[in-house]
Amino acid sequence: MQSEESHELTNGISQEEESKETMKSSQKADRKKKKLKEKLLKEASKADNRGVCYLSRIPPHMDHVRLRQILAQFGELGRIYLAPENPDAQVHRKRAGGFRGQMFSEGWVEFTKKSVAKRVADMLNGEQIGGKKKSSIYYDIWNIKYLTKFKWDDLTEEIAYKSAIREQKLNMVLSAAKREKDFYLSKIEKSRAMTEIDARMEKKRKIREESGNNAEAAPVFPQRVIRQFRQKNSIKNETSQSKPGLSTDVLASVFGGS
Repeated sequence: MQSEESHELTNGISQEEESKETMKSSQKADRKKKKLKEKLLKEASKADNRGVCYLSRIPPHMDHVRLRQILAQFGELGRIYLAPENPDAQVHRKRAGGFRGQMFSEGWVEFTKKSVAKRVADMLNGEQIGGKKKSSIYYDIWNIKYLTKFKWDDLTEEIAYKSAIREQKLNMVLSAAKREKDFYLSKIEKSRAMTEIDARMEKKRKIREESGNNAEAAPVFPQRVIRQFRQKNSIKNETSQSKPGLSTDVLASVFGGS
């Protein structure tokens, strides 16, 4: 009896410990969720306070590292994205002997504060970049504009949309090229089959000629049928014929009687 009672007590204690551990784990999970929620709310509030500026032109020899070094003097920066130029333009420039490095067509710069982004755009737009006179971008002009109510998520959505359209166009071009290739191969197969048929018919014709049955042999190629249509006689132009004039007797009787 004592062993049974001790066994029941140990089972009860183990169940209580398991329940306490589950409660502790659930509390830890709740605390983690709460901290994560607070962190997300802070990030969302920070994102609402951020401002994005658009650069319509990126000077040659400038990349995101150099751009960050220059703009970081005016305020705290977030993310920077520079769009690469068209590959065809890059190839054409390299062939012409121009700058052989990577160039960018446009860019977006994120500031941690909207007020800083507006101030930087108003202060730098249309101004000379400056810096060291030996720098290749010393005489270039800033083309920067603050984007009102524009967030970085809008930029990522636009980039994803453009990439999807580009991929769709590429798939369309590839499918059209595949159709053309299949059509060309089918025509080649038909031409090869017709060539083989002609060769077999020519071989049969030669065999029949050698055996003397050329008169009874049917022609290898059917003669071309030329359709003839009944033509109507052309109508003469009656207006071109000379009109009948008055006889000389009538004219003499008319004018001679007077």
